[in-house]
Amino acid sequence: GMCDGSTIGAIAMTEPGAGSDLQGLRTTAIKQEDGTYVLNGSKTYITNGWMSDLVIVVAKTNPEAKGSAAMSLFLVDPKLAGFSKGNPLKKAGLKAQDTCELFFEDVVLPPDALLGDEGRGFAYLMEELPQERLIIAVDTQARAENAFETTRAWCNDRVAFGKPLIAKQTVAHKLAEMKTAICINRAFVDQCLMLHHEGRLDTATASMAKMSSTDLAWKICDDAVQLHGGMGFMWETSVARQLADTRVHRIYGGANEIMKELIARTCKTA
Repeated sequence: GMCDGSTIGAIAMTEPGAGSDLQGLRTTAIKQEDGTYVLNGSKTYITNGWMSDLVIVVAKTNPEAKGSAAMSLFLVDPKLAGFSKGNPLKKAGLKAQDTCELFFEDVVLPPDALLGDEGRGFAYLMEELPQERLIIAVDTQARAENAFETTRAWCNDRVAFGKPLIAKQTVAHKLAEMKTAICINRAFVDQCLMLHHEGRLDTATASMAKMSSTDLAWKICDDAVQLHGGMGFMWETSVARQLADTRVHRIYGGANEIMKELIARTCKTA
């Protein structure tokens, strides 16, 4: 299936009223006397939603329960009656990746659609979030490096006032700042990869990697556009597309404001 690429998967967590606050979700999957579950609700901003062949849906199996104990995960086939997909959403960036809304109206799920144990959905998600945030950190670190190398080459080749741009001290110093910031962050991301390989990457450290890398990539891409001048604002230029694509990384996988909250918890002495 998903391992060989023949099945496209999606994970449906975010709702119109529940993004970073996942415990505010309203989608329900109520167990029936025959053991099946009836799924109702909607999801939004779901990556691969339009092309998905299989969707992991986060839903409340006990609407009366408080907090994370109410959530469970389900493997849902989009072909089931009552499952519908909205049109792909028009995003500012990442245009090659489809994102859409999903709707569930009395979708009947077999008992074996439950993924793991009932009521453990939130815990399962939390266990994998450090890895997801590390993936985002690696992605944006690479984007920053790519934008820098593209800009470095541009500044060496582009001639202004009779000399390459890099001959201007203000341009050379900006490139020096960009390279230094990238190298420092790369060292931290590499350390996080080592910690993950050893099974020691914790939530706070992964949050720091996600926040620092996504903020860095946005800053580097913005600087790259500036150094390209008017050409940097043309869609045909890779740095313009990188700027558009990079912006959302500070939002998904947990908004960076949430990352700060998670990191701040480790700063308290009591």
